[in-house]
Amino acid sequence: MMRGGLPGARWIDPENYHLTLRFIGDIDDALARDIAGLLGRVQRRPFELRLDGLASFGGRKPRALVAPANPVAPLMELQAEHERLLQRLGLEPEGRKYTPHVTLARLRESSSRQVADYLSARAHYRSSPFEVSRFVLFSSRASVGGGPYVVEADYPLAAPELRMAQST
Repeated sequence: MMRGGLPGARWIDPENYHLTLRFIGDIDDALARDIAGLLGRVQRRPFELRLDGLASFGGRKPRALVAPANPVAPLMELQAEHERLLQRLGLEPEGRKYTPHVTLARLRESSSRQVADYLSARAHYRSSPFEVSRFVLFSSRASVGGGPYVVEADYPLAAPELRMAQST
């Protein structure tokens, strides 16, 4: 319901909404298999999350409209574990502080004034809480604005005792 009303916005298709834990970039198939295997060792419990507000990235030249996620401890711990595992495989550390969010639109010709007006009219946005019960490893093909995304692997979050039962 937030789509529209912002000139110059290229809206992300809802089926491509996601919260990135760690951007990996271009890698070869062997490293992709190693990453997929290592992520399968992550054992975390499901947790509740909520999107809270709207914001833009890019400062004076806004480039994205986002819905920030509350940085709850289970999310931040999951992200930190991904970062550690990927560095263990030789990937360079992520240079920016992790800011959990869902990108809603890419901005090209939107002025900072238009973005500020859009945000002020919708500042009250807050999603209902939802359960995070899995994370996925995505790949994407080169295109304008991100996507299409392909799920390469799916990793359920479950209490350790449930995970043991599922694997036997």
